Amino acid sequence: MLQKDGWQNVCMAANNVSAEGAMNFFTANFVPYQTISVKRNNDLTIHISESGLMTGYYEPILYGSRQKKAPYIYPLHTMPKDLITVDLSDLYPQLKGLRLRGQLEGNKLVPYDTRAELSQKKKKLDQYAIAWVEDPVAAFFLQIQGSGRIVLPDGSYMRVGYGDVNGHPYQGIGNYLVKKGYLKSHELSMQSIREWAKKNPQKVQDVLNQNPSYVFFVERTDQKPEEGPLGAQGIPLTEQGSVAVDRRYYEMGWPLVVDVSQNNPDLKFTKAVIAQDTGGAIKGPIRYDFFWGSGDDAGNAAGRQRSQVKSWVLLPHGVKPPKSK
Repeated sequence: MLQKDGWQNVCMAANNVSAEGAMNFFTANFVPYQTISVKRNNDLTIHISESGLMTGYYEPILYGSRQKKAPYIYPLHTMPKDLITVDLSDLYPQLKGLRLRGQLEGNKLVPYDTRAELSQKKKKLDQYAIAWVEDPVAAFFLQIQGSGRIVLPDGSYMRVGYGDVNGHPYQGIGNYLVKKGYLKSHELSMQSIREWAKKNPQKVQDVLNQNPSYVFFVERTDQKPEEGPLGAQGIPLTEQGSVAVDRRYYEMGWPLVVDVSQNNPDLKFTKAVIAQDTGGAIKGPIRYDFFWGSGDDAGNAAGRQRSQVKSWVLLPHGVKPPKSK
């Protein structure tokens, strides 16, 4: 942040700001810019919206082992050696933030295996397992959250975080569950999906395969137990203070104010947050994921959130907001 033009002075000044003085500091040094979404329709009309979608995420706590032994039989994998990741911005700076994933087939780079294809190659993939957990649905939600803690049999834990992805787009399984008649649309939540899976274990893999995206993990050994998981900014997330954003529109570390409202269940708050993470489903200028914290209570809160949100990005005097992409 200190290397960004226009930010040096406010970042230096922030080191001496107390919690009580935060409001005065932001009022004196920052300008709020309301975020808007601009969509151009096929008939060339333009639709402008001041509201978007905020969902919630959290750091799951799972139970598992470093070795495969019952009941810990569902693997978490790190990146396979044949997964190739190409940072497109190295060749095309205008494609900043975009990466291409694939595998070599002869001398051609072809798409990497989908989740369904990987599920048929367990012997090949399981050599890259870094942990084994007891619940396949919990492992699936861990992939959605991107990081988590695993309680080991001796009571210690290992922490895992996002390593890479197979390159296929994320597809939520909720619509598929509704389409098949397994759940009603008004019943959809992380909790209802878990309950359905417990009652229908023989159908779980087929449902999970509807999401072709597959996340690979790395073990995190450089964090203190009391710290939150590492976000895309490379620093621990703050409970109810960090959000995931689309990096095409936001820089990591930018402060925002979000005004959140939701019915069924009721949820309303207005607060300052920091852009510190990204997510595969977080696409658009007013699309956020709110970090609730770690454990079951945070998971329950995250699972219930699907909110309307208005937002304002706070930029220092003299720093102009980026143009829409």
